[in-house]
Amino acid sequence: MKSLLLRTAVALGTLFAVHAAAYADPVMGGTLRFARNTDSEILDPVLNNANADIWILTNLYSTLILPAPDGKGLLPGLATKWSTSADGKTYTLTLRPGAKFADGSTVTTDDVLWSLNRARNPNIGIWNFLLVSIANVAAPDDHTIVITLKNPDPSIPAALATFNSAIMPHKLFEAAKGANDTDKANNFALHPIGSGPFVLSSWERGSKMVLKKNPYYFGTDSAGRHLPYLDEVDLTIVPDDATRILQLQAGQIDATEFIPYERVKELQKDPNLTMDLFPSTQVTYLQLSAYPKLKDGTPNPLSNLKVRQALNYAISKEAIIKVVTHGLGTPMHSYLSSATPDYYGGDGPAYRFNMGKAHELLKEAGYDKAMTLTALAQAGKANDTATLTLIQQMWSTLGVTLKIQQMDETTLDNRRNSSDFQILSGYWTNDIADPNELTDYAAYYPNIKSQYSGWKNDTVDQLFVESQTQTDPAKRAAEYKQIQQIYVSQAPIFFLYETPFAAATRKNVIGFMQSPLGNDHFELAYIAK
Repeated sequence: MKSLLLRTAVALGTLFAVHAAAYADPVMGGTLRFARNTDSEILDPVLNNANADIWILTNLYSTLILPAPDGKGLLPGLATKWSTSADGKTYTLTLRPGAKFADGSTVTTDDVLWSLNRARNPNIGIWNFLLVSIANVAAPDDHTIVITLKNPDPSIPAALATFNSAIMPHKLFEAAKGANDTDKANNFALHPIGSGPFVLSSWERGSKMVLKKNPYYFGTDSAGRHLPYLDEVDLTIVPDDATRILQLQAGQIDATEFIPYERVKELQKDPNLTMDLFPSTQVTYLQLSAYPKLKDGTPNPLSNLKVRQALNYAISKEAIIKVVTHGLGTPMHSYLSSATPDYYGGDGPAYRFNMGKAHELLKEAGYDKAMTLTALAQAGKANDTATLTLIQQMWSTLGVTLKIQQMDETTLDNRRNSSDFQILSGYWTNDIADPNELTDYAAYYPNIKSQYSGWKNDTVDQLFVESQTQTDPAKRAAEYKQIQQIYVSQAPIFFLYETPFAAATRKNVIGFMQSPLGNDHFELAYIAK
């Protein structure tokens, strides 16, 4: 296995701190053939709602500030530097001179102002909550951006490094067909122009996407060589895990993601492959509906707290980790990953396996007789299928029948986003090094009804609002500790495990990496001769 330190040592010149050259002579040019498990839906930074979108967006667009490769720090992007006022309510950023979009046009302060104002618009998309503290964005000259806040917000620098804060070409977007922002976004996203390392060349929906080198990208490596090294990245859609692996082994593709953990040891022994386990912020769980009735009008037992708690107790995380992740995972203690700032792990894993407690709680809830539940999962994802099958067996001892329905990713997303589910496979990877994003998404009801579940807790909502303006690190940590304690006790999800990112490449692929935030970094990858 190639060393992760080796693979991340080379960086984007002024963007990444370079301590040593990981390789002296990267091969310039060539095409990397990469298989994905699902296609993107919309390549718009603001309107997207899926990792399959986000992890492509970060290759097409740049932000003022960039997340560091370790997923924790922040680095210069389209802004070369930034500073904060003494009261924490004003941020001043200096734009990178000469920065251009992929069509050769200059990145201007107008583009920045328009992009950030669109990103924080409460009527556009669901990610505006990350920028809700911004009161005004101004440009006193052609090289300076001044962001004024309504109140101090410790998460703003990280939010400016998040995908929805990507800087877009204002004039090109407005020139797209459409009577409103959504129409224009959908049309612009078919041929998006950004200032990231790549530009979209072609897109056959559900089949293939081709990214070409952005000749105007501002990034360079430690030797001053222009990035990216590759001329092209061909992204094919192969939903089935086994098929992607077969294609990799046969040399039909050069790299792929989401390797089932049961195949990791096997692929580590393959002399033609590199099997990487990248550090991650990924948590795997089961989403659930807490609404009293499901979309079809039938009563929903999961609206009962004791039923949710009972079924959590009836899941052996250790068994799932052993069987599904082959020992590579660790039990969830919170809805946050343990790599997230202000994570609170409590006294141990959330809901240690206790079948006796599960029986007791179901009886108290009046559900100690036969019960049937339905779980949705993406077809072809071996890890999800194996996890649900194990839980199906565990819950059967309680008299609970778990039906598993498999479907394509688009259908699954639509069912989730319309709250048309009872249980479904879910996972989360942080986009920024701050707990507010996932908390707003999964626990704060006013945003999207706590991850479309309908679960609501007034104390959690209040604590979250308070944490958004809290500049005292200790007090903010205390607020998040209480939020996590309440969340675990209320069991609005079925807690499972944390895992690394499993990705595999042909041996001659050098420099590809996934950051802990899940982003695929192709800009430093090349094909060795």
